[in-house]
Amino acid sequence: MQEVPVLVFIFGYGAMAFVISMFLAPPFIRLLHKYKLGKQMREHATSGAKAKIFTMLHQKKTGTPTMGGILIWGTVLAVVLLSRAFSYFGWIDNSLLDRNQTYLPLFALVITGLLGLVDDWYNIKGIGKTKGLSVKPKFILMTIFAIAGAYWFHYRLGWSEIHIPRVGDFDIGWWYMPLFVFIILGSANAVNITDGLDGLSGGLLILAYIAFAIIAYFIGSPDSYILASFCAVIVGALTGFLWFNVPPAKFYMGDTGAIALGATLGIIAMLTDSVLMLAVIGGVFVIETLSSIIQLTSIRLFKKKVFKIAPFHHHLEACGWSEETVVMRLWIVGAMLGVVGVILAVIGKGI
Repeated sequence: MQEVPVLVFIFGYGAMAFVISMFLAPPFIRLLHKYKLGKQMREHATSGAKAKIFTMLHQKKTGTPTMGGILIWGTVLAVVLLSRAFSYFGWIDNSLLDRNQTYLPLFALVITGLLGLVDDWYNIKGIGKTKGLSVKPKFILMTIFAIAGAYWFHYRLGWSEIHIPRVGDFDIGWWYMPLFVFIILGSANAVNITDGLDGLSGGLLILAYIAFAIIAYFIGSPDSYILASFCAVIVGALTGFLWFNVPPAKFYMGDTGAIALGATLGIIAMLTDSVLMLAVIGGVFVIETLSSIIQLTSIRLFKKKVFKIAPFHHHLEACGWSEETVVMRLWIVGAMLGVVGVILAVIGKGI
């Protein structure tokens, strides 16, 4: 591929996903309203205590349609299949359906999206103490999926190395599999934890996927161009979703979006051999997750709270920041971390 066609390929598919997502969003939102598929606010924190501060801050959002993630991963799936049709008829040279680059992230997006869909359905129906799937079965199912993905990466694709910027590549053998499982579970849960304010996770995910699209592009191989295009498709679909998700949100991403996009982000970090940069590019997700872990650990060990409420974005709200202020400032932090992550990844690989 020449450079100009490659950029047209990448931006063209991203634009296609954006147009499809924007076109489908209004009727999809009406459908969610028609069947009363609205989110139920949780009444208990993870620790089991009454979520009094959370209820005070967000009770007004009860009933807002959820399951918006279906629109996102559904759009991505549609664009990938359309690209396959374009390739079949000879309109383009390559489709986005590539065994080495997009089979696993696309599979992850859809399968974990379906798992999140079950969780969202439980929430809508008010099933369970936390109004959703309990932590244990969700964790077991996600772990099974992550192990299957790790097997595919290590034994079918032959991956066993990790790259440390400015240091080099290190073959870690079968340890690559537990690392893969940890990254996928951590990434999926981190995005899910962060998905708590209108537009927050959507904007941060757009920034993260843009960063990994740039990293994939700079790798400079035909396969990496396909992966960059796949990231662009996700960005396009997410941007169409975000148009209707900014405050006040018309609908929410739900677990069917947050878990799926988080797991897929982790896989793309592995595919670009930039797993260490995931912690930088997704720094806000890391902060949010650590705040929840610290809060839960402190409550259980010392019976004291470190934050007024966890995760961190709710703590900022409880400190008096408006929802819009929290979202915009965390977007700014996410953008800066994305730039730093891309620079470290590109310089670190000597590209």
